[in-house]
Amino acid sequence: MSLTVLLRGLVDLLAPPRCIACDGALEPGGEGLCEICAPLVEPLGGAGATVAAFEHGGPLADAVRQFKYAGRSELARPLALLMVDRARSAAAGVDAIVPVPLHAARLRSRGYDQASLLAGELARLVGVPRRLDLLDRVRATPPQVTLDRVGRIRNVEGAFVASPRARGLSLLVLDDVRTTGSTLADASRALLAVGARRVQSFALTLASPDASLAASSG
Repeated sequence: MSLTVLLRGLVDLLAPPRCIACDGALEPGGEGLCEICAPLVEPLGGAGATVAAFEHGGPLADAVRQFKYAGRSELARPLALLMVDRARSAAAGVDAIVPVPLHAARLRSRGYDQASLLAGELARLVGVPRRLDLLDRVRATPPQVTLDRVGRIRNVEGAFVASPRARGLSLLVLDDVRTTGSTLADASRALLAVGARRVQSFALTLASPDASLAASSG
């Protein structure tokens, strides 16, 4: 038996793996959702599958809320594992994955940037670099969840500035939750404005703009 296997067994014994949604126990070596929560997650089909991996609801919405607002930064890896198969086609042929950045003030408050962590894990899984030097959020904006559709669009206008280093690159802009798509659209426009060759966007979940969310970023 290898040392790696022994160490993983010891970790599972001391800190048994838990479901990222309900916190129920998983089988040793398990990661992600338990057998009760997993069937309740709804993958997107049709045109929606090109913009996000899953519907925002049920156990996955609970996991995203924990990831963003309860200090559960370690959920980045299991969430990336859930979305990787559906994200591969979006990431095909891109030069880098660019997470939608938090404003510095919110980063200080939260302590970590959840989209950056998610992008880092996904980048490792699909073999594409994560770039943190291409996009910056220069204007603090109120949480999108507090606004209607028109307000969300206006809220993020001009919120992002891109680096000229994006010129000529094909990029995938990544966020955790997509609602109206206004945040991702404004980030994409900033990258295209400095000469990015192609920009597409993808998110872990797609939420209804009318949904009552404590996890929406736009």
